[in-house]
Amino acid sequence: MERKKITKGFWIKLVSVPVLMFFFAYAMVPIYDVLCDLTGFNGKTGTVETEKQYQINEEREVTVSFFASTSSGFPVQFAPKVTSMEVIPGKFYNMSYIAKNTTDEVIFGQAIPSVAPTDAALHFKKLECFCFVKQEFQPGEEVEMALRFVVEPEMAEWIKDVSLSYNFYKLDS
Repeated sequence: MERKKITKGFWIKLVSVPVLMFFFAYAMVPIYDVLCDLTGFNGKTGTVETEKQYQINEEREVTVSFFASTSSGFPVQFAPKVTSMEVIPGKFYNMSYIAKNTTDEVIFGQAIPSVAPTDAALHFKKLECFCFVKQEFQPGEEVEMALRFVVEPEMAEWIKDVSLSYNFYKLDS
C-alpha cells in the first residue's frame, strides 16, 4: 500500500483552520453586541445622552411592568419600588429599584436589563440607570437605585405592554 506524502500545504491548512476558527469565535461577541444594539434583539435597551424633546401623543398610553431577579448565590434582596406604571410615549419617567445586602460583608454586583417584546427594546431608552455601573453594597445596606427612561413615540402602535426585567449578578471586587 502506497502512502501519500504529507506536503507543506497540508500543514498550513491543518494549523490555519483552528486559528481562523478561534478568531471567528472571538469576533462573534462584539458582532453580536452591535447586532443587538442596532436591532434590539435579545431585549437590549438603548440609551440617550441627554433628555431630548419627543413629539408627545397624550392619547396613547403604554403599560410598563418592572421585574427583578438575582442570580443564584447573590445575597441581595432586589425588587422594583413599583411593579408597573402607565406611561405616555415621549415623556421621561423616574422609577427606582430597591436592593439590600443581606450579608455582613461588602459585595459587588451589576444588573443586566432585558425588554420584552423585542420590538419594544429599540424604543425603550434610558437616560440614567443603575445598570450602567458596577454596584457596591456595604454590609446590611439598603440602596434605592434610580432609573430614568422614555418610551419613544415611534414604537409600534400594536405594543401596549412593555416588560423591563433586571437580573442582578454577583461580581468579584
